[in-house]
Amino acid sequence: MIKRFFPGKNKIANDLDAPRLDSRAPSVPENMRLYAIGDIHGRADLLTQLLQQIEADARDLTPETHKVLVFLGDYIDRGLQSREVLDLLVSGPIPGFITHFLKGNHEEMLLHFLNDPTYGITWCDYGGLQTLDSYGATQTTLARHPMAYNAAAEVMRTLLPPDHLEFLSKLGTTLVIGDYMFVHAGVRPGCALGAQQDKDLLWIRDKFLRSNENFGKIVIHGHTPEACVQTRKNRIGIDTGAFMTDVLTCLVLEGDTRRLLQTGAPPPSLDQAT
Repeated sequence: MIKRFFPGKNKIANDLDAPRLDSRAPSVPENMRLYAIGDIHGRADLLTQLLQQIEADARDLTPETHKVLVFLGDYIDRGLQSREVLDLLVSGPIPGFITHFLKGNHEEMLLHFLNDPTYGITWCDYGGLQTLDSYGATQTTLARHPMAYNAAAEVMRTLLPPDHLEFLSKLGTTLVIGDYMFVHAGVRPGCALGAQQDKDLLWIRDKFLRSNENFGKIVIHGHTPEACVQTRKNRIGIDTGAFMTDVLTCLVLEGDTRRLLQTGAPPPSLDQAT
């Protein structure tokens, strides 16, 4: 069972009222090393590799150092191992880490489908079919018909383990640590961080990605796959399209330093990221 869930944006209201970032280097609290993982999308093989890298990287830390692991959502869909990914996350990825799991738009779509099977035709266009197949709910494999989605939802409710459903149902949408805000997709420019809507936190793209606004926190996000990590003054995007590139990315924050861990080729420095 998952022991730690971030309960949602209400708990960070006081932190979000803090002064906006100035010219100093953004940082996380002292005695902390934080690992943030981008979109996994059904690649349990890559997640296993990256967790091993993280565990090895953290071996040099003293017992007093807080080891924090943040997942940015989109654990399922597109890749072929969605069930295996959730098995890993639900069992507790790495012992001794404080772990936070955020919701992605793909987790929201699965929950929507379970409540309203007619949503299946939309969800499957986003990779939901691979998730159904990973659980053995194959009723929609050969038919795009409302009755097929009704059957798939009924079977999926039976096949989805209770601890997977509990995990999905308790995912938060935002997390603030030090000068960083962690969220799946991004934030709406011109809207206070404490007043953001879930639709934007899970789905926004262009308006957020094009914005040069000082949000008051550096926003760490996934959702929009890029060939390499995107580093801007106001945000860092770490979705490197793992399901199709074999590159799953982890951003490591300690003090005011940043570096990367990745599956596949050795990661570039953040100075080389665009």
